[in-house]
Amino acid sequence: MEKAMEVILNSTNDAIIAVDREEKITLFNPAAEKITGYKASEVRNKKVENFIKETRLPHVLKSGEAEMNRRQALGNTIIITSRMPVKDDLGKIIGAVAIFRDVTEMADLNYEIYQLKEMQSMLEAIFNATQDAISVCDEKGIVVMVNPAYTDLTGLKEEEIIGRHTLNDIVEGKSVHLEVLNTKQAAERTRLRVGKYNREVISSAAPIMVEGVLKGSVGVLHDVTDIKSLTKELTEAKKIIRKLEAKYTFDDIIANDEKMIQVLDKAKKAGITPVTVLLRGESGTGKELFAHSIHNLSERKYNQFVRVNCAAISESLLESELFGYEEGAFTGARKGGKTGLFEEAHGGTIFLDEIGEIPVSTQVKLLRVLQEKEIMRVGGTKPVPVDVRVIAATNAHLEDLMREGKFREDLYYRLNVFPIEIPPLRERKADLYPLVMYLVRKFNQEYGRNVDEISDEALSHLKKYDWPGNVRELQNYIGRTLVNIKYQEALIQKKHLPKFFDNDQRTLSKGEKVLPEEGEEKGKTIVPLKDVLAREEKKTIQQALEEMKGNRRATAKALGLSVRNLYYKMEKYGI
Repeated sequence: MEKAMEVILNSTNDAIIAVDREEKITLFNPAAEKITGYKASEVRNKKVENFIKETRLPHVLKSGEAEMNRRQALGNTIIITSRMPVKDDLGKIIGAVAIFRDVTEMADLNYEIYQLKEMQSMLEAIFNATQDAISVCDEKGIVVMVNPAYTDLTGLKEEEIIGRHTLNDIVEGKSVHLEVLNTKQAAERTRLRVGKYNREVISSAAPIMVEGVLKGSVGVLHDVTDIKSLTKELTEAKKIIRKLEAKYTFDDIIANDEKMIQVLDKAKKAGITPVTVLLRGESGTGKELFAHSIHNLSERKYNQFVRVNCAAISESLLESELFGYEEGAFTGARKGGKTGLFEEAHGGTIFLDEIGEIPVSTQVKLLRVLQEKEIMRVGGTKPVPVDVRVIAATNAHLEDLMREGKFREDLYYRLNVFPIEIPPLRERKADLYPLVMYLVRKFNQEYGRNVDEISDEALSHLKKYDWPGNVRELQNYIGRTLVNIKYQEALIQKKHLPKFFDNDQRTLSKGEKVLPEEGEEKGKTIVPLKDVLAREEKKTIQQALEEMKGNRRATAKALGLSVRNLYYKMEKYGI
């Protein structure tokens, strides 16, 4: 019996310490050794207080009362202990015993459980409060969780979704959850139609991995309807902002070609230097983009940026628009007069596009602004000081206009302080690919496409073309290309590319003739009449512009068009 008791005391996980009437330790089992750090041979027959300062066994010996399940610190260890007196047959106290166990790990575990519960509550609150529609499925594709936003979007109740296969909610398209479960990789921007309302959404999902094992998938749905609405609101807001300030910066200008990089570096120097700038280049090369960027890099960036298309305003109105007029200056003049664009731009920048179209009479007043920093209103007698930086742009040869007496030499030298020549697209073919991809991303949003790349064959086809309309023509062309692409296609291939505006008469960079498009009948000679008319109209406008040395006002007059109508047609044909 005694041997059995010894085995029990030595094998139990509970620590046991017993003392006699003299408070000397008589029993100290292995569990007590582990918790206290003392050996039984060290403490036996010695006073318990010498080793365990916090002990209450002497108190139990004196009081004869038991203390049950008391929490106590034992050094750095937390224990739960019970203490009882030991009595003989006559009821006399002959000793005391303490039974205790280490609960430090249990306390830590309880704290971790508390933290996990707190985290779970927080995650559940976020999960249920977020406006994003979220669903979670297990490794078999069975939906285990959805949030209120998901039920609102799909129009389905929670009990109609939970416990069912993820395909149950999809009306049209592939399940991103199943794609994730099959590949163990995230799936992004997949278009679907879901729920009883047949709502169009963009879905993304990611795998749930636990110690390297796939346990399910979590997906997020974005309602395209809401996105389109927000995009429209943002566009309207941007339109308002654009009326007040320049909207582009140098970050918006794509420049991989060495020639273009040099031009960009020069333009940045102009941005940090308060100098008059003359931007030169063919139509569609991005002169306005440079003007905005120069302004936004200058110290005037927080002030007004005023854009003036000198060719789009008739000669009779241009002077009054630029410099304003006094009350009664002419018949129909507004009561109280009008502030001119130079005054509106005070403290900021004025961008004079198509500067070569300004009539000679107005050039004299413009020269005064550049020299004297003041303007004279139409009908006024008192000069008005203005602090305006001038950025001018032209696609005309000002030197030729000077020789013809159509542009003042003194104004030319005032404007040509810091000339920047922007190269045409045919001279910067290294920029073609990044420009195409930028435009693809833009039209993806506008046309609801998912294109993310262009094939080498299609890109090679684009590089052969000279792009007489430059980036503006490229923008028009890529827009038409994306119309030809189905909404689920992601790669632009040659078969998607429409004909160029010049059709079979267009010129390639190496002087080649373009071969018929894939799928065209080689012997086909009949062309739709509207295409013939459009081709001839474009060709006639190009020839007239060339003869008039880029002077758009003279070109419009020679063709019998208004200047505005000429601009419309140039935009239409990418000239």
